[in-house]
Amino acid sequence: MPKDVILTPEGLEKLQEELEVLQTDRRREVAERIKEAREFGDIAENSEYDDAKNEQMMLEARIAQLEERLRSAQVIDAKDITTDTVQVGSVVHVKDEKTGKSVKYTIVGSAEANPAEQRLSNESPVGQALIGHKRGEIVSVRVPRGPARKLKITKIDVGL
Repeated sequence: MPKDVILTPEGLEKLQEELEVLQTDRRREVAERIKEAREFGDIAENSEYDDAKNEQMMLEARIAQLEERLRSAQVIDAKDITTDTVQVGSVVHVKDEKTGKSVKYTIVGSAEANPAEQRLSNESPVGQALIGHKRGEIVSVRVPRGPARKLKITKIDVGL
């Protein structure tokens, strides 16, 4: 049984848009490539045909993946998020106790995670460590190398 995919309303909209484009435009483009490749003659020795069929297979796999994600999606409602504790949908401001550096993370479901944009998955080490904690608490985060990082939660906002 697939696990629930936690999405923000924005994340849900992005997945739906991607699915729509793949099911319409991309399917048409790939079908046209297959049709053109067939016209080159013997498909047994036709690399263009093989390439187009492989692209079709990958496209259909991505469509199936998106459909499954959307089927099992649990959308977070902004009115259900509080600033009392860190949860999915929270924007949490933390200060590294060792370096003094302050960072702002948005906690999202794994489908929307993008560390480069400070959007951390609730399943990531930092996300897991922060969830459920309150402002002013110091959270210890295990990192792959070196001692655990200590992060102090300085502020919690609603991120949706």
